[in-house]
Amino acid sequence: MSDRRISHEDVEAARDRIGDVAHRTPLDTSRTFAELSGAASVGLKLENVQRAGSFKIRGAYNRMAQLSEREREAGVIASSAGNHAQGVALAGDLLGIETTIVVPEVTPAAKIEATRGYGAEVIVEGEIYERSYEYALERAEETGETFVHPFDDGAIIAGQGTVGLELLEQYPELDTVLVAIGGGGLISGIGTVLKAADPDVRVIGVQPEGALHAKPALENDRIHELADVDTVAEGIADTRMLETTFANAREVVDDVVGVTDRELATAVTLLAERAKTVAETAGAAPLAAALSEEIDLEDEHVAVVVSGGNVNLSEHAELTRTGLGELGRYAEVRLAVAGWPTAVGDLVETVEAEGAALDVLERARRGPDDHPNRVPVTVGLEGSGPEHLRGVLESLGELEDVSVVESGLA
Repeated sequence: MSDRRISHEDVEAARDRIGDVAHRTPLDTSRTFAELSGAASVGLKLENVQRAGSFKIRGAYNRMAQLSEREREAGVIASSAGNHAQGVALAGDLLGIETTIVVPEVTPAAKIEATRGYGAEVIVEGEIYERSYEYALERAEETGETFVHPFDDGAIIAGQGTVGLELLEQYPELDTVLVAIGGGGLISGIGTVLKAADPDVRVIGVQPEGALHAKPALENDRIHELADVDTVAEGIADTRMLETTFANAREVVDDVVGVTDRELATAVTLLAERAKTVAETAGAAPLAAALSEEIDLEDEHVAVVVSGGNVNLSEHAELTRTGLGELGRYAEVRLAVAGWPTAVGDLVETVEAEGAALDVLERARRGPDDHPNRVPVTVGLEGSGPEHLRGVLESLGELEDVSVVESGLA
């Protein structure tokens, strides 16, 4: 596998190639996350503010900038349901290369339109990503287009590794870096750079528990393929690493930890509230790991790579609502209300008087256990913590026309 390894020099060459294209993204230190994790400091590497919303432009441009004239004229094809699509499309636009992206049917319309916005042709093919991938390979064979893989390519890995070069400059005291793993390209590139500079730096991968293939692969020293995946983090919902990423990751990754979807939602929420940054679930995975009990970060300087921020706003709102619930700051409550709708005024006034926020108020579908002379109502309440919300519910229960049926609090 040694011939598949990339070097620090490969990454340096990639930086020269993409220097005028990819942003040098900021490193934002967070005292809050340092305190919550026990670390001496936490630096957020904000690839969510990179061009096209993720780190993917780095690898895509590095790969495509090295195509021959004949390959450029033939065009590029790729398969993706998300960030790789936009990275390839943007690189094609900048390099004057025609690009075609094959996406599965489940791809959100907003992501398709964003990809088309960079000038790419988008083909919707297959119910799942694997079918889109197969179709793209088949078409490349027929047309002579160059297939640009999302991760299993040395030039792609070297481009992603430029994140590591920036970390060395921005955060020289770094002890540990946390990086999400989908197919393994980003962590392979970052790990190659950091280990070359200091072998004692810990490189820790993070995956959703529902897509945890890298841990058994590295522990058993062979690629491990999952039969299926089940996670809200679609950006890292790969079933396995492939030969090139595995050859690199096995040499530079110290450990891999899993996080739950609820931990991911909490991390998305905290990034929005405390760091004022929008992250997709894949991008929030390293922070979720930092705040879990899976890793000891006591007194260490820790880099958290926020790899992307491409999420639609309605999905982000649902994630933050779930995250607030996990933090004990949001509850969906079922009430029984007499005198509907006049009693609603008292309900709203009570919530406001208690210093809470009313997020949702709607009539609920009547169930067999509901009182026939009461209107079932669902309300979403946001407060400062569980005790605050319990106080709000007590005040609501004291209203003459309102009774609490289900509190939604532990």
